Amino acid sequence: MHRPFLLWLPLCCLCAADDPVAEKSAGSEDVEFFEAKIRPVLIRHCYECHSADAEKLQGGLQLDFADSTRAGGDSGAAVVPKNLTDSLLLSALKHESFEMPPDRRLSDSVIADFEHWISNGAVDPRENVGTVVHSAADGIDIEAGRNFWAFQPPQPAKLPDSVTNYSRRIDALVEQQLVERGIRPNGTVDRVTLLQRLSFDLIGLPPTREEVEAFTADAAPNAFETQVERLLSSPQYGERWTRLWLDVVRYAEDQAHIVGSNKSLFYPNAYRYRDWVINAFNKDLPYDRFLDLQIAADVIEEGSAENLVALGFIGLGPKYYRRNDPEVMADEWEDRVDVVSRGLQGLTVACARCHDHKYDPISTEDYYALAGVFAGTEMHNRPLSNDVEKDKSGNSKSPDKSLHVVRDAKPQDLAVMIRGDVNNKGDVVPRGFLQVMYPGPRRSFSNGSGRLELAQAITDPANPLTARVIVNRIWQQYFGRGLVATPSNFGQLGERPSHPELLDDLAVGFMNNGWSVKWLHRQIVHSATYQRSSERTAAAAEIDPVNIRLWRMPRRRLSVEGWRDAVLTVTGQLANQTGGPSIKPDDPTELRRTIYAEVSRFELSPILSLFDFPDPNAHSAGRMETNTPLQKLFLMNSAFITAHSKVLAAEIVSAVASDVEQSVKKVFHRVFQRAPDEEELSAARNFLVGAGNSGLEQFVQAMLASNEFWFVD
Repeated sequence: MHRPFLLWLPLCCLCAADDPVAEKSAGSEDVEFFEAKIRPVLIRHCYECHSADAEKLQGGLQLDFADSTRAGGDSGAAVVPKNLTDSLLLSALKHESFEMPPDRRLSDSVIADFEHWISNGAVDPRENVGTVVHSAADGIDIEAGRNFWAFQPPQPAKLPDSVTNYSRRIDALVEQQLVERGIRPNGTVDRVTLLQRLSFDLIGLPPTREEVEAFTADAAPNAFETQVERLLSSPQYGERWTRLWLDVVRYAEDQAHIVGSNKSLFYPNAYRYRDWVINAFNKDLPYDRFLDLQIAADVIEEGSAENLVALGFIGLGPKYYRRNDPEVMADEWEDRVDVVSRGLQGLTVACARCHDHKYDPISTEDYYALAGVFAGTEMHNRPLSNDVEKDKSGNSKSPDKSLHVVRDAKPQDLAVMIRGDVNNKGDVVPRGFLQVMYPGPRRSFSNGSGRLELAQAITDPANPLTARVIVNRIWQQYFGRGLVATPSNFGQLGERPSHPELLDDLAVGFMNNGWSVKWLHRQIVHSATYQRSSERTAAAAEIDPVNIRLWRMPRRRLSVEGWRDAVLTVTGQLANQTGGPSIKPDDPTELRRTIYAEVSRFELSPILSLFDFPDPNAHSAGRMETNTPLQKLFLMNSAFITAHSKVLAAEIVSAVASDVEQSVKKVFHRVFQRAPDEEELSAARNFLVGAGNSGLEQFVQAMLASNEFWFVD
């Protein structure tokens, strides 16, 4: 379905998706940020003098409750949401007014976290003064915690025996909720739009006009299936789906604190990990094997080098200054725990570093059991060949590699760091997994660092979360919203599943079908739910305005990677090279897909940062979508879009000379894979007749920046 005249907005103002209510839930992310970045600092550096447990409360300031933190002390409000100037806590941390803590100024990164927290509304989930709080003496009732839906093993849905095909099972479970609410779903979308949708979803690129015409003319009953298999077998499939994984594992090629030319802070061969992931998706490597290799390939395949690059999952993670400093290493372990727990298990385990989790059945001992695995693991620049010069520890002296991976160091069990303080040790906790995940006591690890046992615990079919989490992430890519709307938080603070039976049914089917990601894609795209039109109908929107019940296919905006790749495709410039070193995506002469863009923690590419690319310093649960004037200025003035507009305009001029009507039709066919309607043709003709020599270039640029080009129906 096309939308005429959206094209003619003043050089294409990007519009938000047409749902009146945002489909993302940011509240839980704000709470996660507080628990991970703010509460630990307050506990470690402030509570001694500014809490109910303080021997003497200093300055009347109590920082262990939400309302007392905002109220402040004798000098005024400590925290004023969204007001950095009036928040005395911030100026005290900067040592501008008071000096807190008095012995030293905290790092700039900590202060930046507090600025972000306050600017974002100072979300603070702690109970107010006078309420009953969860005390350490209460402990955690693990058995009761196992009753929560996320820790119950997924079960197949109870459907008639005749409904065996999983695509039909998806439809049956979706339609069940629609019927219950009296919602009439949309019908099937037209074939042109369906192929455009399928092509963007499976390979991240628009179809060619020839592919559209072939599909619309194919009367065979398996015509759609033929298109699905063609796209799934394309090497471009792996390029499209790898980006999802790289967001989850916070992939980057350097560190955020680069100084000069210190090569130890660069990962010049990080692209080899990215290429391994692309190949793994293209080969449909079973997801359980995919995870096992990324956590413990060196232990699983001892002596084999083929899959060692998979260890970049951990080996490309952030590392900090002052190597081997206890506080620095504790921060690195937290990063590893966070990316494994949120990324693979959908749990915010890092919140338990300083105290038992306030909402989920995860104890501080659970956190240190996991952190102990990474305490016995070290970063390793493994030589690509035996000819490379090595240091005494076996690391390559030349990173220009090396493979940036990990290996086991001396195995160690960690002591609980009381309130997160590395100098205040509690009981030692054996390396192991989360106690709530399986019946009985916590699984302990004893094989080296414990990475292999960790991988086995995560990919155990009895694990209640691993299959659910990846199924949900893939579903989110198709429908803009996961069946669990908080894809990295399946805990108490996360959203409950909108279709719990469907999530479980797909998770069970996924495992029973060899953990095949391509199997899952097939089930989704063959469903009637996926093939519905995106039209809004007043009756259905009145009942379900946000489309939680999936009565229509949501209209989705392309990611920056999808848009840039589509520009290169329709202008005939896209290079087909798969794999290899990274590119500068802002450079108009770089013609490879955006999956190969260089990703820097230190200085992210302007085009990526402008269009909502996630911060590669931390795990990303999903893309945010913003609509800013700078984006529009980019679409009007950037060298990238003007250069490629000129290429297509020149090609069309050489083909049809000065025939205005044919020029317009050619542009529409190339950019939108359709012909213009009479209204569009008339408007374009009127513009081009008076626009002069550069008119066609401007027209092409407007098309490439238009809503129809940016949005997938």
